[in-house]
Amino acid sequence: MPSNKASKQKPCHHCNSRLASAPPGTSTIHYEKSWLYRHCSLQQRDRQAQKSGQLFSGLLALNVVFLGSAFISSMIFNHVAITLADVWILLSILKVLCLCWIIYYLLGTSRQPHAVLYRDTHAGPVWIRGSLLLFGTFSILLNVFQIGYSVIQINCKSKVEIVFPSIEILFVATQAFFLWHHSKDCIQVQHNLTRCGLMLTIATNLLLWLLAVTNDSIHMEIESQLREVEQRLAGNETDSCTCPNTTTCKVFQKGYILLYPFNTEYCLICCSVLYVMWKNVGRRISHHHIAHVKPKFKLQGVVFGPLLGAAAVIIGICVFMMYQIQATGSAPNYQVFVLYYSYYIVLLPLMCVVAVIGTIIHTLEKRELDTLKNPTRSLDVVLLMGAALGQIAMSYFSIVAIVATNPRDMLNSLILSYSVLLIFQYITQNIFIIDGLQRQPYVAAEAQHTTHAGQLSAVPELPGEGVAAPSSNQEHSQTSPSKEEEVSEERSREAPEQRRVSVLELGQEFRRVSLSYIHTYSHLSWKRKALKEISFFLVLCNIILWIMPTFGAHPVFENGLQKSFYGYSTWFAIVNFGLPLSVFYRMHSVGGLLEVYVSA
Repeated sequence: MPSNKASKQKPCHHCNSRLASAPPGTSTIHYEKSWLYRHCSLQQRDRQAQKSGQLFSGLLALNVVFLGSAFISSMIFNHVAITLADVWILLSILKVLCLCWIIYYLLGTSRQPHAVLYRDTHAGPVWIRGSLLLFGTFSILLNVFQIGYSVIQINCKSKVEIVFPSIEILFVATQAFFLWHHSKDCIQVQHNLTRCGLMLTIATNLLLWLLAVTNDSIHMEIESQLREVEQRLAGNETDSCTCPNTTTCKVFQKGYILLYPFNTEYCLICCSVLYVMWKNVGRRISHHHIAHVKPKFKLQGVVFGPLLGAAAVIIGICVFMMYQIQATGSAPNYQVFVLYYSYYIVLLPLMCVVAVIGTIIHTLEKRELDTLKNPTRSLDVVLLMGAALGQIAMSYFSIVAIVATNPRDMLNSLILSYSVLLIFQYITQNIFIIDGLQRQPYVAAEAQHTTHAGQLSAVPELPGEGVAAPSSNQEHSQTSPSKEEEVSEERSREAPEQRRVSVLELGQEFRRVSLSYIHTYSHLSWKRKALKEISFFLVLCNIILWIMPTFGAHPVFENGLQKSFYGYSTWFAIVNFGLPLSVFYRMHSVGGLLEVYVSA
């Protein structure tokens, strides 16, 4: 009955005009006759419908974020009235609602006719989806460790501390699957419901990130306070709910602390991908937006960038390990702080110089700017600028504290130089990345070079290969049962020859790859070589600068200068705002630099 009723409906004037202008054989979408459609002109209907839907869904997310933030703030400032369990219950309800919508989208909305006619090729690149899977896996392991830790301490833990991580595992897994398969969708049906579902999921991830940052900061504060107390007292433990002295409990505890930063990164990445999907709801992509030849990532044409970047990574890991050994054993000493900040002071100017050189090369290039509408690129620019504000704010607060106290001290001078260089490094790198993202990639030249390189990389066959196969077949055809012993002896003699041939094949393959790589490097212009070298070097530098604060190296908590100047609570509030954004910036800049490398 519904299908017959739908077929008897008279097509609207807008659909008739589309049918007249559309080429024969193409499918059309019959849009619903809403109040907005009946009372607005044809030219304004789509735009006003999109704006009203975005406004309503945005207000929904804003109210949810304010409600959750009020709960989390009340838990921090008045933990008697609002406890952590109350916040977990609220977030669990939100996650269940998001799960219901995601399942409905997977099984209902996305399978409707004409639901996904367009896909945004720029949205959900491989590095974003790979990061989602990686950090999502670590987040699931984090919740597994939390469940195990709570089960061991079941006598002093509530049941909510076991139920909340279980719902979190289901939410993380379902959301990762949803974003992996549908991050490029430009949905054309159920616009308002899809926008509201996406915004509700964004708000839930933001609240999970806020709670994770808050809990991580509280853990850092307690850990730092315990170190100061242990220096004065001989360890008077008053907490009745402590981890038993067992290997299993220690493994769960250490694993939970180690994997904690990945949860914050996972929430931020999900928010960025979901926002792009929200912007793409109802979007119709013309053929001008579709890239016919998409550049791929190839580790060719770079030599010095990987070498210098690998050296920076190796030295950074050594400095990081030395700092962590000192930090876990006791309070870090003066020499470790000097070594840590000296590493940054050497690396940051080099990153600034190469970023400035790359920006100058961009101005000398003849590549045109990509002026097409691209929500993914717009979001990348906003995230780079917004995430950089965290570390820049921390640096300015540190500069004021040092200048107002004792800037002539050696450690204070190092921290001052470190803070100033960080500001310049963030600014120069942002300019280089944003300028590179707005350039059109070298597509035609790359395709021509690939075919020519494939022709040159072909090598002649081994001299013995063409003769060995017929002779072996001939001998096999002449073999009779009476000569089995002779055949076995011949096979034993042929084994070393086959091994020698395999070694020669390996050498020929290595030679072919080397020739192709050398030809690629010589084929590129000096501008493209420099851009690829700079991009790859900055990628490796940002990776090591992401690893060091993510896995526990936090000298801003330990040096004591800013803490004594601003006060314990104020400085921790500043660091809790800036440090997660700084970690997210490093990871997001790696993706932007890879895009610049691929397009160069």
